[in-house]
Amino acid sequence: MSLTLPPLPFALDALAPWLSREALSLHHGRHHAGYVETTVKLVRGTPLESAPLERIVRMSAVDPDRRLFHASAQAWNHEFFWNSLKPGGGGEPRGLLADRIRDSFGSHASFCEAFIKAATAHFGSGWAWLVLDGGALRVETTANADSFADSPHRALLTLDLWEHSYYPDYQNRRLEYVAAYLSHLVNWEFAARNLEKGAPASACAATSSSPARTPASARRS
Repeated sequence: MSLTLPPLPFALDALAPWLSREALSLHHGRHHAGYVETTVKLVRGTPLESAPLERIVRMSAVDPDRRLFHASAQAWNHEFFWNSLKPGGGGEPRGLLADRIRDSFGSHASFCEAFIKAATAHFGSGWAWLVLDGGALRVETTANADSFADSPHRALLTLDLWEHSYYPDYQNRRLEYVAAYLSHLVNWEFAARNLEKGAPASACAATSSSPARTPASARRS
C-alpha cells in the first residue's frame, strides 16, 4: 500500500504563535493520521489498494457506504490544508493571482471580507475554499468531509473549520482563527501554483458536454 501520512511541510513550531506546536501535533499526528489509517484499512484487498488518494476520493464519492469517502476525503483535505499554510504567510498575493482576485472580488480587502463571512457563517464542521470556477475565483464552504477533490473546479486554498483545528489555540473564537490565517498563515505561492494548473483535465472534458458538478455534499443535499 503506497498511501502513508505525508509529513508537514514545516516544523511543528513554525506557525507559532498563530497555530501552536500542540495544536499541530494533535491535528496532524492524530486526526490526519487517523484518516489515513482508516483509508488504508478500507482499501486493503480492493482494486483501490494501490490507487492515488485523489482517485480513491473520486471513486468512493458515489458509494452509498460513506466510510471510505469520509476517511479518504478528509485525508485529501488535510494534505491540501497543510500546503495552504506557510511560516510568514498571509498578506496579499502578487502577479496573476492578485489580478484574478481583483477581477473576481473587486479588491483583496473584499476577498478577505467574503472569505471571513463564509468561514464564520458556516454552521458546524467543514472547510472554507478559494476555488477557480471557469475564469473566475469564488469562495465556497463544504460540510464535514466534503471536498473539491471530486469537483471539476480547481481548489486553490482551503481552511479547516473543524473545531479540532483551532480549539487548542482559539477555543470558540473562529473569527480570530480565520483572520490569523489570512493575515499570517495563508500560502499564496501554493494558491498561485494551483491557479497556473487551471481546471483539471477531467473537468475540462466534463464541462464541455454537461454542467459543472459541485462537491459531493451539495449533490446529496
